[in-house]
Amino acid sequence: MRPLFLLACLSPLATLLPATASAAEVCDIPPRFGLSPLAVNIVQTACNEHRLWYRPFIDRDGRVASISATEAEDVHLADNGMVAWQRVVGYWRQSGTLSPMGGQPGATSCMAPPGTRYTDTDCRAFLIDNPWSAAFISWVMTRANVPGFTRSPRHIDYIRAAYQNSGPYRMADPAQEKPAPGDLLCYLRDRREALSYRGLVQSLGSGAVTHWKSHCEVVIAANMGGDRTLYLIGGNVMNTVAMRKLSLDRSGRIELPPAKANASDGMELGCTPGREEECNFNRQDWAALLKLVATSPAALPPPPTTPSPAVDGMPPSPAQPLPPTRPLPVSPVAPGAGPVPARPSSLPATPPQPPVPMPAATPRTDA
Repeated sequence: MRPLFLLACLSPLATLLPATASAAEVCDIPPRFGLSPLAVNIVQTACNEHRLWYRPFIDRDGRVASISATEAEDVHLADNGMVAWQRVVGYWRQSGTLSPMGGQPGATSCMAPPGTRYTDTDCRAFLIDNPWSAAFISWVMTRANVPGFTRSPRHIDYIRAAYQNSGPYRMADPAQEKPAPGDLLCYLRDRREALSYRGLVQSLGSGAVTHWKSHCEVVIAANMGGDRTLYLIGGNVMNTVAMRKLSLDRSGRIELPPAKANASDGMELGCTPGREEECNFNRQDWAALLKLVATSPAALPPPPTTPSPAVDGMPPSPAQPLPPTRPLPVSPVAPGAGPVPARPSSLPATPPQPPVPMPAATPRTDA
């Protein structure tokens, strides 16, 4: 009788407990105590954009877990009916990184305000042909009011500034120092061989670094709840705004995956059915951790007397920090389940447009 009595006492409590526990979204957890106001601005800005793109991510094993919308699509994002390709145009325009690209085909068209372009086709082609990951980082820094940040269409320009201790970041060895929210983690790409931090420092010191191809992502959180995971958000990751997960060791330092294998001519041997070990998007030449040293946002300009219109699907006043966005309702997904749900069908439909032939997009994480 005792087991039956105990079961009867516990059954009401069991009905109040969820059948399965779902992990919290890292971007929906309030900033940890002691984080500087500037770091909070950076994290919230990047997280708000990740929500808009339906939270795609790369898991700790370097596998693409979900993707819903990409850079040149004429589809609505998850808030305010924004269109994907126009959002990317906004990153270019409002970060100040589009003007240096004026000589590239289609850039002039992207500079024209919406409704004044003769055609949108060449602007959308520009988005496909030109990496926008550095434009995204520059936009995040603009939006978060980061003082003295070197905004550029090339990551290497603000990596160099951090090496020179010029601006809001300083360069550190990602194998030695612990990442924190608001930092930037960067890798070098298309090199004949991996350089890592020491090789990058030597090259910067000798003046050999010019327009090197590289890529940076924003550190959102590290070791949340002791999960030994680093969370990053970057633009133009698989042609979208995606989160990446990397493993941390017990001390909180990054367990840097080995760089991908290269052939003698410097080309990557690549991911093929016979080379599954290369099919890991986290295997990069992680060469620089840019540590945030500034703590306070830049002084805000006085508010305009009349509200400025939105441009290319972006909210007005790009210098203002974004407030936390209300999380979108997402059904719990059990561990090991498939991709996150597709875009909600309740979003407004895209106005009909004549079909436009577009070149096929290929995944890029470069600039």
